[in-house]
Amino acid sequence: MNANDQRTLRDGETVTLKVAEGDADTRLDSYLASHIEGWSRARLQRLIEDEEVLVNGKTAKASYKLHPEDEIEVELAPPAATAFIPEAISLEIIYEDDDMIVVNKPAGLVVHPAAGIHSGTLANALAYHFQELSTHAGPIRPGIVHRLDKDTSGLLVAAKTEAAHENLADQFRAREVFKSYVALVHGVVSQMSGHIDESLARDRRNRTRMAVVPGGRAALSLYRVRRRYDRFTLLDVELKTGRTHQIRVHLAWLNHPVVGDVVYGGGRDNTVQDPMLKAEIRKLNRQFLHAEQLGFLHPRTNKPVRFSSALPAGLVRLLEKVGATRVEGQISL
Repeated sequence: MNANDQRTLRDGETVTLKVAEGDADTRLDSYLASHIEGWSRARLQRLIEDEEVLVNGKTAKASYKLHPEDEIEVELAPPAATAFIPEAISLEIIYEDDDMIVVNKPAGLVVHPAAGIHSGTLANALAYHFQELSTHAGPIRPGIVHRLDKDTSGLLVAAKTEAAHENLADQFRAREVFKSYVALVHGVVSQMSGHIDESLARDRRNRTRMAVVPGGRAALSLYRVRRRYDRFTLLDVELKTGRTHQIRVHLAWLNHPVVGDVVYGGGRDNTVQDPMLKAEIRKLNRQFLHAEQLGFLHPRTNKPVRFSSALPAGLVRLLEKVGATRVEGQISL
Protein backbone atom coordinates (compact mmCIF):
# COMPACT_ATOMS: atom_id res chain seq x y z
CA MET A 1 0.00 0.00 0.00
CA ASN A 2 1.27 3.49 -0.86
CA ALA A 3 2.11 5.37 2.34
CA ASN A 4 0.38 8.50 1.03
CA ASP A 5 -2.95 6.71 0.65
CA GLN A 6 -5.55 6.47 3.38
CA ARG A 7 -8.00 3.61 3.68
CA THR A 8 -10.36 1.83 6.05
CA LEU A 9 -9.38 -1.63 7.25
CA ARG A 10 -11.84 -4.50 6.96
CA ASP A 11 -12.23 -7.28 9.53
CA GLY A 12 -9.50 -9.87 9.29
CA GLU A 13 -7.54 -7.86 6.75
CA THR A 14 -3.81 -7.27 7.02
CA VAL A 15 -2.40 -4.09 5.53
CA THR A 16 1.27 -3.30 5.00
CA LEU A 17 2.58 0.27 4.93
CA LYS A 18 6.02 1.38 3.73
CA VAL A 19 7.35 4.53 5.43
CA ALA A 20 8.39 7.30 3.06
CA GLU A 21 11.26 9.75 3.59
CA GLY A 22 8.86 12.53 4.53
CA ASP A 23 7.48 10.51 7.45
CA ALA A 24 10.85 9.87 9.10
CA ASP A 25 10.91 10.56 12.88
CA THR A 26 7.08 10.42 13.07
CA ARG A 27 5.65 8.51 16.04
CA LEU A 28 4.15 5.15 15.10
CA ASP A 29 0.70 5.97 16.50
CA SER A 30 0.59 9.36 14.77
CA TYR A 31 1.62 7.81 11.48
CA LEU A 32 -1.10 5.17 11.67
CA ALA A 33 -3.74 7.74 12.60
CA SER A 34 -2.93 9.73 9.46
CA HIS A 35 -2.84 6.72 7.14
CA ILE A 36 -5.73 4.55 8.36
CA GLU A 37 -9.18 6.09 7.97
CA GLY A 38 -11.79 5.72 10.69
CA TRP A 39 -9.42 4.97 13.56
CA SER A 40 -8.73 7.39 16.40
CA ARG A 41 -5.22 7.70 17.75
CA ALA A 42 -6.37 6.26 21.08
CA ARG A 43 -7.77 3.13 19.44
CA LEU A 44 -4.60 2.70 17.42
CA GLN A 45 -2.54 3.03 20.58
CA ARG A 46 -4.61 0.24 22.10
CA LEU A 47 -3.96 -1.89 19.02
CA ILE A 48 -0.22 -1.26 19.39
CA GLU A 49 -0.38 -2.12 23.11
CA ASP A 50 -2.07 -5.39 22.22
CA GLU A 51 0.90 -6.14 19.92
CA GLU A 52 -1.31 -6.23 16.84
CA VAL A 53 1.05 -3.90 14.97
CA LEU A 54 4.48 -5.00 13.75
CA VAL A 55 7.32 -2.81 12.50
CA ASN A 56 9.79 -4.75 10.37
CA GLY A 57 8.28 -7.96 11.72
CA LYS A 58 8.62 -7.01 15.38
CA THR A 59 6.41 -5.40 18.00
CA ALA A 60 7.03 -1.71 18.75
CA LYS A 61 5.84 0.99 21.15
CA ALA A 62 3.42 3.73 20.13
CA SER A 63 6.25 6.24 20.65
CA TYR A 64 8.59 4.47 18.24
CA LYS A 65 10.11 6.98 15.79
CA LEU A 66 9.83 5.72 12.25
CA HIS A 67 12.66 5.40 9.75
CA PRO A 68 12.44 5.55 5.95
CA GLU A 69 11.59 2.15 4.44
CA ASP A 70 10.24 0.79 7.74
CA GLU A 71 7.53 -1.77 6.96
CA ILE A 72 4.45 -1.62 9.19
CA GLU A 73 1.96 -4.49 9.32
CA VAL A 74 -1.48 -3.90 10.84
CA GLU A 75 -4.18 -6.53 11.32
CA LEU A 76 -7.27 -7.45 13.31
CA ALA A 77 -9.25 -4.39 12.35
CA PRO A 78 -12.80 -3.93 13.68
CA PRO A 79 -15.60 -4.84 11.30
CA ALA A 80 -17.47 -2.16 9.47
CA ALA A 81 -21.01 -1.63 10.70
CA THR A 82 -23.40 -3.84 8.77
CA ALA A 83 -26.89 -5.17 9.28
CA PHE A 84 -26.90 -7.24 12.47
CA ILE A 85 -29.90 -9.35 13.40
CA PRO A 86 -30.32 -11.15 16.74
CA GLU A 87 -30.95 -14.86 16.20
CA ALA A 88 -32.65 -17.49 18.33
CA ILE A 89 -29.59 -19.71 18.67
CA SER A 90 -29.56 -21.78 21.85
CA LEU A 91 -26.92 -20.98 24.45
CA GLU A 92 -25.62 -22.87 27.45
CA ILE A 93 -25.37 -20.26 30.19
CA ILE A 94 -22.87 -21.16 32.91
CA TYR A 95 -23.30 -17.95 34.92
CA GLU A 96 -25.12 -14.62 34.65
CA ASP A 97 -25.42 -11.47 36.73
CA ASP A 98 -25.98 -7.76 36.08
CA ASP A 99 -22.46 -7.30 34.69
CA MET A 100 -21.54 -10.38 32.68
CA ILE A 101 -22.48 -13.72 31.18
CA VAL A 102 -20.31 -16.84 31.03
CA VAL A 103 -21.31 -19.24 28.26
CA ASN A 104 -20.16 -22.70 27.22
CA LYS A 105 -19.51 -22.26 23.49
CA PRO A 106 -19.96 -25.38 21.36
CA ALA A 107 -17.51 -26.28 18.62
CA GLY A 108 -18.64 -25.10 15.20
CA LEU A 109 -19.98 -21.77 16.43
CA VAL A 110 -18.13 -18.65 15.27
CA VAL A 111 -17.85 -16.01 18.00
CA HIS A 112 -18.79 -12.93 15.94
CA PRO A 113 -19.46 -11.86 12.34
CA ALA A 114 -16.39 -11.40 10.18
CA ALA A 115 -15.46 -11.40 6.51
CA GLY A 116 -17.86 -13.77 4.77
CA ILE A 117 -19.74 -14.60 7.99
CA HIS A 118 -22.76 -12.39 8.62
CA SER A 119 -25.02 -14.50 10.83
CA GLY A 120 -25.25 -17.64 12.94
CA THR A 121 -22.62 -16.49 15.44
CA LEU A 122 -22.40 -16.37 19.21
CA ALA A 123 -22.80 -12.59 19.01
CA ASN A 124 -26.12 -13.01 17.16
CA ALA A 125 -27.25 -15.43 19.86
CA LEU A 126 -26.22 -13.13 22.71
CA ALA A 127 -28.10 -10.22 21.15
CA TYR A 128 -31.26 -12.33 20.98
CA HIS A 129 -31.13 -13.65 24.56
CA PHE A 130 -29.97 -10.50 26.38
CA GLN A 131 -31.42 -7.02 26.18
CA GLU A 132 -28.35 -5.32 27.63
CA LEU A 133 -24.89 -5.98 26.21
CA SER A 134 -21.84 -3.76 25.96
CA THR A 135 -21.15 -2.07 22.64
CA HIS A 136 -17.49 -1.50 23.45
CA ALA A 137 -16.30 -3.83 20.66
CA GLY A 138 -18.64 -2.41 18.02
CA PRO A 139 -22.21 -2.89 16.78
CA ILE A 140 -21.79 -6.45 15.50
CA ARG A 141 -19.77 -7.70 18.47
CA PRO A 142 -22.21 -7.01 21.33
CA GLY A 143 -20.73 -8.11 24.64
CA ILE A 144 -17.74 -9.84 23.05
CA VAL A 145 -14.63 -9.49 25.23
CA HIS A 146 -12.47 -12.33 23.85
CA ARG A 147 -12.70 -15.15 21.35
CA LEU A 148 -12.36 -18.88 20.88
CA ASP A 149 -11.63 -20.55 17.56
CA LYS A 150 -14.69 -21.80 15.71
CA ASP A 151 -13.86 -25.46 16.34
CA THR A 152 -12.76 -24.99 19.94
CA SER A 153 -15.39 -25.45 22.62
CA GLY A 154 -15.58 -24.13 26.14
CA LEU A 155 -15.86 -21.11 28.37
CA LEU A 156 -16.23 -17.54 27.18
CA VAL A 157 -17.23 -14.42 29.11
CA ALA A 158 -19.35 -11.63 27.62
CA ALA A 159 -19.99 -8.21 29.14
CA LYS A 160 -23.36 -6.59 29.73
CA THR A 161 -22.12 -3.10 30.57
CA GLU A 162 -19.43 -0.83 29.19
CA ALA A 163 -17.71 -0.67 32.57
CA ALA A 164 -17.62 -4.47 32.87
CA HIS A 165 -16.30 -4.77 29.33
CA GLU A 166 -13.48 -2.32 29.91
CA ASN A 167 -12.56 -3.98 33.21
CA LEU A 168 -12.50 -7.48 31.72
CA ALA A 169 -10.64 -6.34 28.61
CA ASP A 170 -8.01 -4.73 30.82
CA GLN A 171 -7.56 -8.02 32.70
CA PHE A 172 -7.11 -9.94 29.46
CA ARG A 173 -4.70 -7.31 28.18
CA ALA A 174 -2.66 -7.42 31.40
CA ARG A 175 -2.57 -11.24 31.21
CA GLU A 176 -4.31 -11.56 34.58
CA VAL A 177 -7.01 -13.97 33.37
CA PHE A 178 -6.59 -17.69 34.09
CA LYS A 179 -7.28 -19.70 30.93
CA SER A 180 -6.82 -23.47 30.99
CA TYR A 181 -7.55 -25.81 28.09
CA VAL A 182 -7.64 -29.56 27.59
CA ALA A 183 -5.94 -30.85 24.45
CA LEU A 184 -5.43 -34.35 23.08
CA VAL A 185 -2.27 -34.41 20.99
CA HIS A 186 -0.52 -36.87 18.74
CA GLY A 187 2.49 -38.65 20.19
CA VAL A 188 3.66 -39.30 23.73
CA VAL A 189 4.87 -36.08 25.37
CA SER A 190 8.05 -37.02 27.22
CA GLN A 191 8.18 -34.24 29.83
CA MET A 192 5.53 -34.18 32.51
CA SER A 193 5.34 -30.39 32.27
CA GLY A 194 6.93 -27.61 30.33
CA HIS A 195 6.49 -24.26 28.68
CA ILE A 196 6.54 -23.05 25.10
CA ASP A 197 7.82 -19.50 24.86
CA GLU A 198 7.83 -18.90 21.11
CA SER A 199 6.63 -15.71 19.44
CA LEU A 200 3.90 -15.91 16.80
CA ALA A 201 3.03 -13.99 13.66
CA ARG A 202 1.17 -14.50 10.39
CA ASP A 203 2.70 -17.19 8.22
CA ARG A 204 4.35 -15.32 5.35
CA ARG A 205 3.48 -18.14 2.94
CA ASN A 206 -0.16 -18.40 3.99
CA ARG A 207 -1.76 -15.36 5.60
CA THR A 208 -4.69 -17.36 7.01
CA ARG A 209 -2.28 -19.32 9.24
CA MET A 210 -0.13 -18.38 12.19
CA ALA A 211 3.44 -19.57 12.68
CA VAL A 212 6.33 -19.45 15.13
CA VAL A 213 8.26 -16.40 13.94
CA PRO A 214 11.27 -14.87 15.75
CA GLY A 215 10.46 -11.26 16.64
CA GLY A 216 6.70 -11.78 16.36
CA ARG A 217 4.19 -11.30 19.16
CA ALA A 218 5.26 -12.77 22.48
CA ALA A 219 3.38 -16.00 23.22
CA LEU A 220 3.69 -18.27 26.25
CA SER A 221 1.89 -21.58 26.83
CA LEU A 222 2.36 -23.83 29.87
CA TYR A 223 1.49 -27.51 29.62
CA ARG A 224 1.18 -30.45 31.95
CA VAL A 225 0.49 -34.08 31.17
CA ARG A 226 -2.87 -35.26 32.44
CA ARG A 227 -2.63 -38.73 30.91
CA ARG A 228 -0.41 -40.62 28.48
CA TYR A 229 -1.71 -43.17 26.02
CA ASP A 230 0.03 -45.47 23.58
CA ARG A 231 0.32 -42.87 20.80
CA PHE A 232 -1.44 -39.86 22.29
CA THR A 233 -1.19 -37.52 25.29
CA LEU A 234 -3.92 -35.63 27.10
CA LEU A 235 -2.61 -32.23 28.18
CA ASP A 236 -3.70 -29.35 30.36
CA VAL A 237 -2.52 -26.15 28.68
CA GLU A 238 -2.56 -22.79 30.42
CA LEU A 239 -2.43 -19.71 28.21
CA LYS A 240 -0.36 -16.85 29.55
CA THR A 241 -0.99 -14.86 26.38
CA GLY A 242 -3.92 -15.01 23.96
CA ARG A 243 -2.58 -15.05 20.43
CA THR A 244 -4.59 -16.30 17.47
CA HIS A 245 -4.40 -20.13 17.28
CA GLN A 246 -1.72 -20.04 19.99
CA ILE A 247 -2.16 -23.50 21.52
CA ARG A 248 -2.56 -25.20 18.15
CA VAL A 249 0.55 -23.56 16.69
CA HIS A 250 2.67 -24.08 19.80
CA LEU A 251 1.79 -27.76 20.12
CA ALA A 252 2.38 -28.35 16.42
CA TRP A 253 5.77 -26.64 16.81
CA LEU A 254 6.47 -29.08 19.67
CA ASN A 255 5.74 -31.86 17.14
CA HIS A 256 2.63 -32.85 19.08
CA PRO A 257 -0.23 -31.35 17.04
CA VAL A 258 -3.77 -31.33 18.38
CA VAL A 259 -5.86 -34.30 17.27
CA GLY A 260 -8.42 -33.27 14.65
CA ASP A 261 -6.59 -30.06 13.69
CA VAL A 262 -6.71 -30.03 9.89
CA VAL A 263 -4.84 -26.71 9.65
CA TYR A 264 -1.81 -27.32 11.86
CA GLY A 265 -1.97 -31.10 12.24
CA GLY A 266 0.43 -31.87 9.42
CA GLY A 267 -1.67 -34.84 8.34
CA ARG A 268 -1.04 -36.73 11.59
CA ASP A 269 -4.69 -37.77 11.83
CA ASN A 270 -4.18 -39.83 8.66
CA THR A 271 -1.30 -41.75 10.23
CA VAL A 272 -3.47 -43.29 12.97
CA GLN A 273 -3.22 -47.02 12.42
CA ASP A 274 -6.38 -48.20 14.17
CA PRO A 275 -9.15 -47.83 11.53
CA MET A 276 -11.93 -47.46 14.11
CA LEU A 277 -10.00 -44.76 15.95
CA LYS A 278 -9.19 -42.95 12.71
CA ALA A 279 -12.89 -43.02 11.78
CA GLU A 280 -13.81 -41.60 15.20
CA ILE A 281 -11.37 -38.72 14.74
CA ARG A 282 -12.86 -37.94 11.32
CA LYS A 283 -16.37 -38.10 12.72
CA LEU A 284 -15.38 -35.61 15.42
CA ASN A 285 -15.10 -32.90 12.73
CA ARG A 286 -13.25 -30.53 15.08
CA GLN A 287 -9.97 -30.25 16.95
CA PHE A 288 -9.69 -31.81 20.39
CA LEU A 289 -9.31 -28.50 22.23
CA HIS A 290 -11.63 -27.39 25.00
CA ALA A 291 -11.50 -24.24 27.17
CA GLU A 292 -12.08 -26.01 30.48
CA GLN A 293 -11.39 -23.29 33.08
CA LEU A 294 -11.69 -19.52 33.12
CA GLY A 295 -10.84 -17.34 36.09
CA PHE A 296 -10.63 -13.58 36.68
CA LEU A 297 -11.62 -10.82 39.07
CA HIS A 298 -15.29 -9.97 38.97
CA PRO A 299 -15.59 -6.59 37.20
CA ARG A 300 -17.80 -5.09 39.91
CA THR A 301 -16.79 -6.78 43.19
CA ASN A 302 -13.12 -7.31 42.31
CA LYS A 303 -13.35 -10.75 43.93
CA PRO A 304 -11.83 -13.83 42.23
CA VAL A 305 -14.26 -16.02 40.28
CA ARG A 306 -13.51 -19.23 38.43
CA PHE A 307 -15.67 -21.34 36.14
CA SER A 308 -15.30 -24.88 34.80
CA SER A 309 -16.76 -26.74 31.85
CA ALA A 310 -16.86 -30.51 31.37
CA LEU A 311 -15.59 -32.08 28.17
CA PRO A 312 -18.28 -32.34 25.46
CA ALA A 313 -19.69 -35.80 24.78
CA GLY A 314 -17.87 -36.17 21.46
CA LEU A 315 -14.49 -35.59 23.08
CA VAL A 316 -15.33 -38.00 25.89
CA ARG A 317 -16.24 -40.70 23.34
CA LEU A 318 -12.96 -40.22 21.53
CA LEU A 319 -11.03 -40.51 24.79
CA GLU A 320 -12.83 -43.77 25.51
CA LYS A 321 -11.68 -45.07 22.12
CA VAL A 322 -8.13 -43.86 22.73
CA GLY A 323 -8.20 -45.37 26.23
CA ALA A 324 -8.80 -48.81 24.75
CA THR A 325 -5.15 -48.76 23.69
CA ARG A 326 -2.26 -49.45 26.05
CA VAL A 327 -1.83 -46.76 28.71
CA GLU A 328 1.77 -45.77 29.49
CA GLY A 329 1.08 -43.69 32.56
CA GLN A 330 -1.54 -41.59 34.23
CA ILE A 331 -1.39 -38.46 36.33
CA SER A 332 -4.31 -37.20 38.38
CA LEU A 333 -4.60 -33.42 38.65
